[in-house]
This record gives sequence, C-alpha cells and structure tokens, in this order.
Amino acid sequence: MSNIIAAIIAFGVMIMVHELGHFLVAKRVGITVYAFALGFGPRLVGFRRGETQYAINAIPFGGYVRMAGEDLDESGDGGSFRNKTVWQRI
Repeated sequence: MSNIIAAIIAFGVMIMVHELGHFLVAKRVGITVYAFALGFGPRLVGFRRGETQYAINAIPFGGYVRMAGEDLDESGDGGSFRNKTVWQRI
C-alpha cells in the first residue's frame, strides 16, 4: 500500500513540474493564463489570483494550464496564444 501512495506522490510531483513549465513559459511570453490545475475531476481546493484560477482537483493523474487563444471561438487579443510568434508558441 505504501508503494502505491509513493507512486501517486511521484507522479504528482512530475505532473506539477511539467504543468508549471507550461505556466511559467506562457506567463513569460505574455499569454493570459485562465487556469492552472493539478488533477482532474471535482475541485478540492482552489483560489483566484489576478486573472488565473489555481486549483487542486480530486483525481491526481494529470493537470492542465488553460490559456487565452486555445479555443477557436475566442477573440484574439494581445495575450492570446494564437497571436504569439511560432517560437513563442513552441
């Protein structure tokens, strides 16, 4: 049982570092970030700071960073993913 818990914690740390990379680079190049979440499913805890909603969700396998301009129906402003250069999007 302790091996399962250790594996969940290890995956959680890897996911957090991975998603944090997306988040920090998006902020660095000026993309508006709407959400930074670890996990999927129902929200366990969360808070809003500025334009970004931070959350820890119930299912610990995954995470996401939701940026402006990812949805095709959104208008593209200066902080939009779609308005950035190819190098910034990479």
